[in-house]
Amino acid sequence: MYRTTFKTMMATLLALAALTTAATIASAASSTTTAPATVRLDYLHTGNANAEQYAIERVLIEPLPWPGNLSRTIDDSDRGVNKVEILDQKTGALLYSRGFSTIFGEWSSTDEASRVQRAFQESVRFPKPEKPVRVRILKRDEKNNFVVAWSIDIDTDAQDVIRKQGPAPAKTLPIRVNGPSDQKVDLLILGDGYTAAEMAKFENDARTLSDHLFQVSPFRERATDFNVWAMAVPTQESGVSRPSTGMYHASALGTRYDIFGSERYVLTTDNRALRDIAQYAPYEFIEILVNNDTYGGGGIFGQFSTAAAGNDWAKYLFVHEFGHHFAGLADEYYTSPVAYQPSATHQEPWEPNVTALQDPARLKWKNKVKAGTPLPSPWPKEIYDEHAREYQKKRTALRAANRPESEMNALFKEDLQYNNALFSKAPHQHVVGAFEGANYESKGYYRPEMQCIMFDRSETFCGVCSDAISTIIDLYTRPLAAGK
Repeated sequence: MYRTTFKTMMATLLALAALTTAATIASAASSTTTAPATVRLDYLHTGNANAEQYAIERVLIEPLPWPGNLSRTIDDSDRGVNKVEILDQKTGALLYSRGFSTIFGEWSSTDEASRVQRAFQESVRFPKPEKPVRVRILKRDEKNNFVVAWSIDIDTDAQDVIRKQGPAPAKTLPIRVNGPSDQKVDLLILGDGYTAAEMAKFENDARTLSDHLFQVSPFRERATDFNVWAMAVPTQESGVSRPSTGMYHASALGTRYDIFGSERYVLTTDNRALRDIAQYAPYEFIEILVNNDTYGGGGIFGQFSTAAAGNDWAKYLFVHEFGHHFAGLADEYYTSPVAYQPSATHQEPWEPNVTALQDPARLKWKNKVKAGTPLPSPWPKEIYDEHAREYQKKRTALRAANRPESEMNALFKEDLQYNNALFSKAPHQHVVGAFEGANYESKGYYRPEMQCIMFDRSETFCGVCSDAISTIIDLYTRPLAAGK
């Protein structure tokens, strides 16, 4: 009798919890106007270092309405290697646009892309139009201008459009809900490598790391502009695959280490699995937490970011990688090995926080440079580089010997302490200028300040990165300013 009553009570509580979550999602999705449905175009992006092609896979209507700000359907931020444009098929009027980058785009700059051809899954999402549309994928040319790379006509009411989805594979957890989705940035935290017994751990990781994000400026000042959701499909084993050590684990998202041969680079290349899971929560941005202790992460603008939730540097990883995904911030470091080939010419990057400084008078962040600041700006680069070479040797040796992660964490801490001490004596510390060494290259690219979350494991974004982040927050939460 007691057992039956207890089971019935627990079933009732679980049902109520599910209804409460569903009600919270429905409330967040609602607004003063009825939101259109969410359309997703899944396609294949194939090619190599010299050529690329596109092919449609499917068009579907996602289960939840469009979460975005319908007063800011046109992206004026000029971010990303690519841009999607949705145009009225008959009139050519631009209905929607967003900049983004891709895994294919990163892979095409690796050595492998010069030898083989590969295919990557990609998706673009947009509010359902009333009439047939033309979807255009644009790509930057050698002058950094967007040109059409692919175009396809789509009728979102056609018979072959998928309209019904199966049940959600996991429960969506409301981490923080500040208002209707169309007035907020919706961040979805997905878990990978968490077993059914570790769901409480996932929720705690999601809350802890998202709470930290909103302790870092400018996210701290704009915290009420965000909704945060969390979801994890349980796995049979804890952790995700790390092929370089012979560890392979199955997971719904397929997230893994060793992307492009970089032991710390964590991504999933299974875009369909990612989107089919994410579609059950309101989202515009995604961060995937992998249930691993090994240092690692990744971030691609407009796609997703990842972070190893069990690592001592998880808070830094969460924020740093989200900076890539959310605002298109470039890496400002240059001493760590990467899979990408250096550019033959130093073209001005589209990323807002690095420059080739081809014309100091037209520096992209010149409004933050005080009069009299030298450009390029002096900093103790030679001393830093000498230390970095020794640090990287130790780091490589630790990984090669498969030493405990605690030793790597200690090395990272020691390196940051060295940087802080070195820069504290520099005359231009906290000065905005143009400091050589950025974008994975020692020469020819410059960053705004000596230190930033995008340069080393610091705790703050520089002023230029903060402004770049605020621009994207505005894109999703603020009406277009008058006169634009």
